[in-house]
Amino acid sequence: MTTNTSNGTTSPLKITKRPWNVRGHADHGWLYTFHTFSFASYYDPQYEDFGPLRVINEDRGELEHKDSMGNLEKLCRGEVQFTSAGTGIRHSEYCRNREEDVHFLQIWAKPSVRGLKPSYKTRKYTDEMKQDRLLRVMESVERHSGKDEATEPIPMHADLSMSASILNPGKKVEHELVAEGKRNVYLHVVMSERTQPKTGGARIKIGQEELGEGDGAFVRGAVGPGKIEVESVGDKPAEFLLFDMGQ
Repeated sequence: MTTNTSNGTTSPLKITKRPWNVRGHADHGWLYTFHTFSFASYYDPQYEDFGPLRVINEDRGELEHKDSMGNLEKLCRGEVQFTSAGTGIRHSEYCRNREEDVHFLQIWAKPSVRGLKPSYKTRKYTDEMKQDRLLRVMESVERHSGKDEATEPIPMHADLSMSASILNPGKKVEHELVAEGKRNVYLHVVMSERTQPKTGGARIKIGQEELGEGDGAFVRGAVGPGKIEVESVGDKPAEFLLFDMGQ
């Protein structure tokens, strides 16, 4: 696959799939989790990070947030909770629903500056906002508009942009690289169940590579300005995240 640049030239992309069932996995009873990168007792020197992206854990377990800044919050579908640990913060997660798991993604990025003050923000991005489009939910402070509005992405101190989409079968979206020069891109398809369906399910296609539920893909060789196309090729809407990062 190539990415189209603004001057009409193309740049070859190298796409490496990260299948759902080769990620780190643990079932603690209270927590059922898959790790894209080395985390806790799972360690693989090939998968420690990707640019500033350090953790993508797909979890089913406990999620009522409480921290040492006095925040206490119960999170619902579509809500993004952002915490900057900065100089230090203590927190816990707890689920008061004993009949149903909370399904969530835990994502860490390495900040580009030191000594930040601890901070916390929650914002809701509905399914309708993500329907058949890429919705920016996190953005580097260097590219952020500075507006503190409900529809704006959450600012962060890292060269990383995170977009979310719920893409219906047969639909396509284009991601425009957020900065000039060489960029890393990572995609992750959200799982609907605890394992990837043996047949059917949500699937996306980037270049010639297809990703099913729980799969990810490292995309190297992207150069901005340029665009990357993602197509939904499964039999149900594909919920996925796209990360655009500096190297």
